[in-house]
Order: sequence, then C-alpha cells, then structure tokens
Amino acid sequence: MSAWGRGARTAGGLVSSSAFTARRLAAASLAAAAVVGAVALPASAADRTPDRPKVEISAVQYDAPGRDTRTNRSLNKEWVELTNTTRRAVNLDGWTLSDADGHTYTFDHYRLAGRATVRIHTGEGRDTRTDLYQDRSWHIWDNRSDAATLRNHHDRIVDKESWGPRHHGGHR
Repeated sequence: MSAWGRGARTAGGLVSSSAFTARRLAAASLAAAAVVGAVALPASAADRTPDRPKVEISAVQYDAPGRDTRTNRSLNKEWVELTNTTRRAVNLDGWTLSDADGHTYTFDHYRLAGRATVRIHTGEGRDTRTDLYQDRSWHIWDNRSDAATLRNHHDRIVDKESWGPRHHGGHR
C-alpha cells in the first residue's frame, strides 16, 4: 500500500486507484469552488455599490453673468447646484460646501429629496426646497481658479468640482 492510500504508485508519483482519484477530484473541486466563491462574493457586493456619490455637485456658476458687483442680485447669480442621484431623500444636516480659501457654508436641517436638485446661492435670500442662500455680502467663488468641495457630516469629501489653471477641472 502506498503512502497515499490504496493503490500503487505510478512512475510519475500518481496513484492509480479509481476510488482514491475520485476522492482527490472531489476535494480539489470543493477547494476550487471555495476559492471562486470567496473571490466572486466581494465582486458581486461591489457591483451593488455605485461608484458615484449619492449627492454630487452637478453644476457651478462661479462667474456671475455681467459685472461682479456686490449687489445681492449679482451675488445670487453665483451658485453651486447639488443633485441627489438616488430615489431616496438624503439628510444634508451638518454637511458643508466650501471653496479653496475655506469659506464654508453648513447645511442646517435640510433634506434633499430623491432625484432632486438644490441651488446654493452666494448672496442673501429666503431658503426654499430648491434654493438655499449663504447670506454673504461678497463673491466667494474665484473666477480664475477655485474648487467647490462638498463634505458630509463626518467631514469626508463626497464630491469636488474645480476649475482654472491651478486645478484640473471636473468631478473628483
């Protein structure tokens, strides 16, 4: 009897017993299935998680049309739009929107409905479901180069839009 169980060894070291071969094939198949299952599970779980954020910066008008005056009308032509890309509402309470210089707007008790967009204006105004106001008296978005950064209530970057020569532009 060989060290491998019943059957004789062949010149290549393989056992010729059909019962032993069947057991080895079954064990190898189970091991292969376990490896495939372990690899496939995380891949399928990752497929369910979208690469893009639930809330994204969908548009930025950093250069208000016309002359940049400090009138409220001019300030409110400078804005950032956020869009909820999911069907569920997202609570933005404690989230922030900031520029590269650190001017920060903090969302207070605001819930963005599913598939909805909100526009955050620089100047003063009355907050509504579709328009929020930072209540500033000066332009904050630099026309030449700046970045709008959206962070969640854990201070993690959710989305970033940049423009100008210091930045590469586009969503990050």
